[in-house]
Parts: sequence; C-alpha cells; structure tokens
Amino acid sequence: MTPGLLALLVLAIAAAGFVIGRKRALSAASGDSRSLHSLPGYYGQSVALFAAVPALVFLAGWLVLQPLLIDMRVGATITPADIPQGSSQSLVMSDVRRIADGLDVLAARGAPDTASLDPATLRSRLAEAGIALGNDVKPAIFDAATDYRARAAKGRLAMTVAVIALSAAGFAYAFSRITPAFRARNVVERFIKALLIGASSVAILTTLGIVLSLVFETTHFFRLYPAREFFLSLTWNPQFRGGSDLGIWPLLWGTLYVSFIALLVAVPVGIFAAIYLAEYAGRKTRATAKPLLEILAGIPTIVYGLFALITVGPMLRDYLAQPLGLGSSSSSVMTAGLVMGIMLIPFVSSLSDDIINAVPQAMRDGSYGLGATQSETVRQVILPAALPGIVGAVLLAASRAIGETMIVVMGAGAAAKMDLNPFEAMTTVTVKIVSQLTGDTEFASPETLVAFALGLTLFVFTLGLNILALYIVRKYREQYE
Repeated sequence: MTPGLLALLVLAIAAAGFVIGRKRALSAASGDSRSLHSLPGYYGQSVALFAAVPALVFLAGWLVLQPLLIDMRVGATITPADIPQGSSQSLVMSDVRRIADGLDVLAARGAPDTASLDPATLRSRLAEAGIALGNDVKPAIFDAATDYRARAAKGRLAMTVAVIALSAAGFAYAFSRITPAFRARNVVERFIKALLIGASSVAILTTLGIVLSLVFETTHFFRLYPAREFFLSLTWNPQFRGGSDLGIWPLLWGTLYVSFIALLVAVPVGIFAAIYLAEYAGRKTRATAKPLLEILAGIPTIVYGLFALITVGPMLRDYLAQPLGLGSSSSSVMTAGLVMGIMLIPFVSSLSDDIINAVPQAMRDGSYGLGATQSETVRQVILPAALPGIVGAVLLAASRAIGETMIVVMGAGAAAKMDLNPFEAMTTVTVKIVSQLTGDTEFASPETLVAFALGLTLFVFTLGLNILALYIVRKYREQYE
C-alpha cells in the first residue's frame, strides 16, 4: 500500500473512532451527557487522536529511515570492482535506485519476470520505460537493483502492517478508557498541547539540521582546500581536473554590488510609497494602490528574470552601456539590480507602511497643535519616530536581495570577477552554489563541496542581517506598545 493510501486509511480509522468514541461515552452515561466529566465530543476526539497521531508519526519516521537503511544494506554489497572508473559509490547507488524504479514500472505494465533477462535486454526494456542508463552499468549493479527492489517491497509491507496495527492499538486503548469519570477534556488538551509543541519544534530542528549539514560539509571542504585561500583569494576559477582557485571575494563582491543597486531602487521608492499611502492617500486610493503594489511580491522570480533578460538588459545595453562605452552585454549588474529592486519595493513599502501607521496619533496631533504643516510633521515627527522600524524593513529587504538567485542568473550573467563597472556581467554566491552542485561531478571533490562553504558564509551573513533587523524592529515596538 502506498503511503498516501495508508495515511488516508489511518484518517478514516480516526474519523470512525471519533464517532464511535462519542457514542460510547453517551452510552456509558445512559444518554445523559450531564453525568460525563467532559463534553461527548472530547471522548470522540481522544479516540481519534490516539488512533491517528502515533500511527502517522510512525509512518513519517518509517518513510525517512527505510531508504537510508536499504541504501546501507545494498551499498554494502557493491564492491570497488563494481564501480566504473571515474564514478563513485553515490553515483552507482543512484543507478541502482533508477533501475529498481524501472523494474517497478515494468512490473506494473505486466512485463514478464525480469530476473531471467540478460543485462543488454533489460537495459533496452528500461530505456523503453524511460529509464536511461550508461553502457558501463555492470551485471552486479542489476543484481543490487533487484535486491533493492525486494527490500523496498518488504519494507512497504512491514510499514503497512505496523501502521495499521499501531492505529488499531491506539483506537482500542483510547476506547477502553472511556467511562463517565474519564477526564477526556484534560487528555485531549494535553495531547493537542504536545502537538503544538512538536509543530513549533519543527522549525528549530529544521534550522539545526541545515546548520549542522552545512558545518559538516564545510569542515570536509576545508580538509581538502585551505581556508586561508578560500577567504583571502581574489580569484574564482574552479577546475574539476585540478588546479582550482576557489576564492570567495569575487562572489561576495558581485552579491553585495547587485544587492546595493537593488536597495538603491527599492528603498527610496518603497519608503516614499509608504509615506504617501500612510499619510496622504485617501481610503479609496489606499484600498486600491496598496494591493496593486503588493502584487509585485507575488510575481515568481523566474518572471522577473525573464523581464531582466528580454526587456531591461537589452534596453540598458542599447541606450546606456553602448553609447557611453561601458559595455556591450545585456547581462550586467545594473540589469539584475534594477529588476531585483522592483521586486523588493513591496517588501520595503508594506513593512514601512505598517510601521508608520503604528506611530501614535497623539504625536501627529501634538505637531499640528504646535502649528506644523503635514509635510513638516512627516519629516520632523513621523519619520524620526518610525526610523528604527524602517531600518529594520530595509535590512530584511537586504537579506532577501542577498539570497536571490533566478534574477541574477538571467540578468547578471555568471562571470566571477571584481569590477566597478555596473554594466559588466558578474555573478553572486547563490548562483555559484547552484552551478557547483549541478552536473555529473564527484560529490567529494573540493569544487563540489565548496558550495557548502559558500552556503555557510551566506547563511552567517544573512542571519546577522536578520538578527539586526529583528532587534531594531523589536526595540521600536517596545517603545510604543
């Protein structure tokens, strides 16, 4: 049974448990709910929770652990002689998983027993099923794939039995506890509180997992490549066959340069728009203009990238760069910065608008009472009072700009260099993280592991900006709340 159908079955058992548990409680009280400790619905909820939550948690854990265990068992059967020259254990296991998936596809199509087929025939059958393999896949790999498929089938069967048994056991346990004196409401509230704590812990555990994975792989990278060269070199020149120079500064320069231009566009426009919407616009104008402005935040970044590639880049090249003799490429820092700045306008304007509206009306009234005009009140009272929050909004927009990828890929190019000319093509840290992790490259090589060092550096940088922004925003809020 597939995990989706199994989850639906567990939810069906839980729904039945709610109905049956509620009826059981009313039956135990002879139909008089006043003699029950809790409302009848709480008894049904207790049965539903015990029938669903442990089983679904167990299912999720099984789905995570089973592939890891099967990979370990099957990978142990692959000898170094079975690994083609220039390949690796991880790439071979990828072939094993693809072949196993192909065998499942062939079986679903009613193909005859594939165990009796020779490797060439089996390869052609898999190609017909859309599973492309190289010619250097050895028979031992096909045997490993067969073993992988058999273990996965056994695992799915065991998972189905275990999950259904656990759901039924939870159902029976909760059902057996139903009596008029049973404190069902207390049990349900404690159960839901535990669920809320677990849900809130997901973000913390996810962040911890991300940080640990980056730290471990970055440590592995610095064992292969000196940290001094990585942090001090001014050249980025990865050569997967040796002689690489992996200095981070050209990538940091491109990242900060693009982000700086983006903020030059987004910050003034966003703040001026926020001031107009908060202080000058009427209700009808504000109700129309603010949603239209915030639509920019909902446009996919790939669309912005296409806009930069097709419209903004050629326009800047034809009307500015070439006439001024500053470049002839449509991919440039200016192109990516302008388009990214347009994308960031709603981030700055929306946050700044909320912050300006949070300034107490008494401060405005006091300024007007002293004879100040509206523009003087905005300049001398409202903006100084809202400045900490606006700075926090700008820093949050800056961290968003630093982590952007698609606009830079399509608008700024992929040249890793340090140049002051904004009409030259450059690249950023995020673009190189993608390029270093894609392709058929050896994962254990410094040229691939450097992506984790870049990611950790970017993570520390953006985390610092976010912490600073949140500190400023909280300090501002405490002042008026």
